[in-house]
Amino acid sequence: MQVSFACTDHGLKAPRNGDGHSKQNATSPNTGTSKARARFRTVALIARSFGSFSHRHPISLKESTGKLTGMKYRNLGKSGLRVSCLGLGTWVTFGGQISDEVAEQLMTIAYENGVNLFDTAEVYSGGKAEIILGNIIKKKCWRRSSLVITTKLYWGGKAETERGLSRKHIVEEIVRAMTHVINQGMSMYWGTSRWSAMEIMEAYSVARQFNLIPPVCEQAEYHFYQRDKVETQLPELYHKIGVGVVSWSPLACGIITGKYENGVPESSRASMKSYQWLKEKILSDDGRKQQAKLKELGHIAEKLSCTLPQLAIAWCLRNEGVSSVLLGTSNPAQLTENLGAIQVLPKMTSQLASDIDHILGNKPHSKKDYHHHS
Repeated sequence: MQVSFACTDHGLKAPRNGDGHSKQNATSPNTGTSKARARFRTVALIARSFGSFSHRHPISLKESTGKLTGMKYRNLGKSGLRVSCLGLGTWVTFGGQISDEVAEQLMTIAYENGVNLFDTAEVYSGGKAEIILGNIIKKKCWRRSSLVITTKLYWGGKAETERGLSRKHIVEEIVRAMTHVINQGMSMYWGTSRWSAMEIMEAYSVARQFNLIPPVCEQAEYHFYQRDKVETQLPELYHKIGVGVVSWSPLACGIITGKYENGVPESSRASMKSYQWLKEKILSDDGRKQQAKLKELGHIAEKLSCTLPQLAIAWCLRNEGVSSVLLGTSNPAQLTENLGAIQVLPKMTSQLASDIDHILGNKPHSKKDYHHHS
């Protein structure tokens, strides 16, 4: 199964607010189609890059219903596609921080625990992540139809013809391009990533106007410290047009693991030159306040007999609009621990969520609250 994601580079180069959130520019839903396409600069695409693999061994997920693995499956938005509520991401790790052997171990653990969603992008490790992912699937002889593979398109290469959304780089532009890809059988669904709610709604309107295929989900950052978009903007899209959420960074780039409690270790991601922004955030006053809150959240995790990362992931899964939470891990033990969040999810009661909100003190206002305060 293939799914397509369309994304914009809005928060990648935009300045960050004091809380670490990226500033996004709102756009009018009444602008013309050509302007809308021009604004949707970054597109992610799921295609049959890995081919139709051999069926020599009829190996599939242990049990699609999750009876043997304990994995839970949810619809991708309001589409008919069922995805594991936990997926495995390859950002930074595959082709970068870890060896191919460790990558295979991670995918095997995820697969054997019922994970059917694997996320990558053409820019990850200069394209190596996609290749490693495909090679592992082929080596393991897993049935391609049992998997949902997502990859993102835009920053393909250094040459002018290897990036962007020109017809040489992809088939057509934005909604029309995604519709073409689906009609050609290269993908089954498509969604967006880093798009504003207005842009997603505009893409939906364009699709309906020209009898094209609309997006079914948005890939968005979501964790204890990044809540507004997923909890106040996207629910309306979920209920109105069926757009669900595939969330990423549930541990806030490792901050929620507690490894930055005493500063930035030399071997950590925040110590890397490309993650200078993360280091600055951790060492800022806001970062230190977040670390203090983690200690209080740790007490809740202890009472539930789980780890803080498991609590954080289960907290993300409590949201009805979240179809799947992408995990990014660099070693088997960490992945196994994170997958254990499935057992914590039933304990995520409304009272527990309220206690966590009280500690965090950053619960977004609902739309009704916004109107009330205006």
